[in-house]
Amino acid sequence: MAETGPAEGWEAAGGWGDDEPGPPRLRLSRRGVVVLSALGALLLGGLGWLVFFSSALDVRAVDVQGLESGQLTNDQVAAALGDATRGPLARVDLAAAERRVEAVPRVAKAEIWRGWPHTLRVKLVERKAVAAVKAEDGKFTQVDAEGVSFATESAPPAGVPVVELALSQQTNQSLGVIPRPTLVRAAVTVAAGLPEAVAKRAGAVRVYSYDDIELQLSDGVLVRWGSAERTDRKAKVLTALLGQKATNYDVSAPEAPAVSS
Repeated sequence: MAETGPAEGWEAAGGWGDDEPGPPRLRLSRRGVVVLSALGALLLGGLGWLVFFSSALDVRAVDVQGLESGQLTNDQVAAALGDATRGPLARVDLAAAERRVEAVPRVAKAEIWRGWPHTLRVKLVERKAVAAVKAEDGKFTQVDAEGVSFATESAPPAGVPVVELALSQQTNQSLGVIPRPTLVRAAVTVAAGLPEAVAKRAGAVRVYSYDDIELQLSDGVLVRWGSAERTDRKAKVLTALLGQKATNYDVSAPEAPAVSS
C-alpha cells in the first residue's frame, strides 16, 4: 500500500486541492487605505490635543512627600514650582521643575513625576542641620553635613551643637591666611562627624584656631579635638572614652588620647 504525503492526505480528507480556492483575502482599495489612514491620523491628533493642549488633563494638585522637619509646607513647594502647576500635566518640564524645588534652601534633592490624570508628585529630601553657627547679631545659621547654610533663626535647633568662634589674638591676626569661613567649615566638619549620641550632648563647638577646636558637652564636660583632620577616627576614640567618667577628654592625637578629672 502506497503511503500518502501530507498534502495528499489533506486532499483526500476533503482539503483544498489544486483546483479549489483558499480562504478569501481581505483587500482594501486605495481609497479605503486613504480613509483609514486619515481616520487614524485624526484619532492620534485628537488624543494629542486632549493630552497636550486641552484643559482636560491640567495640573490640579501637587502632592509632596518627605516633609519631615515641619519647617517646609506643601504650599511652599507648590509656590516654588510656579508655572509648572498650571497647564497640561503632559507639558510639565520635569527636570526644570526639579531644579526649581531644589533651589528652595531647605531642599537637598527633589524627584518629580506625573501622577495621572491631574497630580504633580514631588519626593524631596530636606537638609538636616549638623551645626548652628552663631553670628555676631546673636542669630543662628543652620548648616548641613555638606556645609550648606539653609536657614537662619533666633535660636538653634534642639540637639544640634552651636559653632562659636572664640579666636585667639594670633588667629585673628592670621585671618588673611586662614579666613573665618575656613574655620567655620572646620568646625562643621567636626560637628558632622560626631556620632548622634555625642552630637546631642555637644552643646558647643568652639574654635580657637584651625588646630584648636574644643567641644563642650551639655553636662559641662570638655573635649579637646585639635584640628578637623581625622575626625572619623577621633569620633570613634571619643565614643570609647566616654565610658570612663571624667571631666576632660583629649582626642587631638587619637593614637594617644587622654582622660582627666
